Formats: sequence, structure tokens, C-alpha cells
Amino acid sequence: MKQTYLIPAEPLELCYEIKKSKFIARIGKAADRAEAMALLAQAKQDYPDARHYCWAYLFGDPKQPRSVAFNDDGEPSGTAGKPILNVLNHRGIGDIAVVVVRYFGGIKLGAGGLVRAYSAATQQAVESLPLLTKVPMVERQLQCDYSLEPELRRLLASLKGLIVTADYGLQLTMVVSLPLSAEATLEAFSAGRRLLTLHPTKAV
Repeated sequence: MKQTYLIPAEPLELCYEIKKSKFIARIGKAADRAEAMALLAQAKQDYPDARHYCWAYLFGDPKQPRSVAFNDDGEPSGTAGKPILNVLNHRGIGDIAVVVVRYFGGIKLGAGGLVRAYSAATQQAVESLPLLTKVPMVERQLQCDYSLEPELRRLLASLKGLIVTADYGLQLTMVVSLPLSAEATLEAFSAGRRLLTLHPTKAV
């Protein structure tokens, strides 16, 4: 069963500076590669004269991520993207992408110095990141008589669910989204009432 986990509540950016090199860490919520690459593209647009744009992402539950990736963007292999990802792996945050923009200050840091700098920039930003809890949701399609609508709406409100679509035909047909943990409550509500619960359209 899918579990709740922490995700970024809003984007954040912080700058870490060492030996005149600036490491600008930008963090954002990303549930797929397209969203992560959009964060990277925006960083390149905002800092077009930077030397490197190193990044990492982790999608899904951080305990069992469905996808992870990183990129050193020209830095020595293993000195940038992997240290960024290592920080993410130890922070327990899912659906997250980090881009660290580097401006070279003229003093070489060496491989070890780069690892420490990219790790520190990411760590500093993650520690300041506002977080919220992602609750796994499921969608269900419901069919019922119109007389049941007020009671059904009250139930959804109490379960922190919402109505995605409503079709007022011969019967009321709704697609609703509700926490996965509340699925059994909806099934119990359906029992003994003229409410047909169909298979989910999707789980998110």
C-alpha cells in the first residue's frame, strides 16, 4: 500500500560560496522527468553565464523511489550530481529535483572540494526547504440517484476528498478523488445504498 511521504511545499533557492566560487542550489517539486528538466531549463535561463548546471532528482516515495538520476554537467565524474543525490537519499523527501548552478571563482577546489561544496550547497537548501505531506489519492467513478448527492458530498468533505467531474444525466455520475486510506469508508457507505462504485480511473 502506498505510504505518505514528504515533498517540497514550494520552490527554494540558496547560495553557498567557498573560495570565491558560488554554488546556487535551486530546489523544486518534480513528480516526473519533464518537471525536473523544466526546473533545469529555468535555472539556465536565469543564470545564462554560469559554468555548470549540475542536478539530481528523486521521484516517488523516497524509501522506494520509482526513478532517480543525476548529472555532473562537465564537472569531474562523481563530484557534483552524485553528491547532490546522496543528500536527497538521506533526507527522506520525495518528488524533488535540485539544480546547483556553479560560478567558478578562479580557485580550483579539487575533486574532494567539489564533492563537499555540492553536498553543502544542497544540504543547506534542503534544511531550509518548506515541506508538506503527500497523501496517496485514488479516483473512483460513482453512479447514484440525485437524492443521494447531498449525503455523498458531505461524506467526501469529511474524507478530504473532492469531486473531479460531475455528469448530470439520467443518474448522477461523478469522478471523485479521495485519500487511498479512505477507500474502505467509501465502500462501506456504498453498501445498502443505491450507489454504484466503479473501478478507479487512476491512483496518484
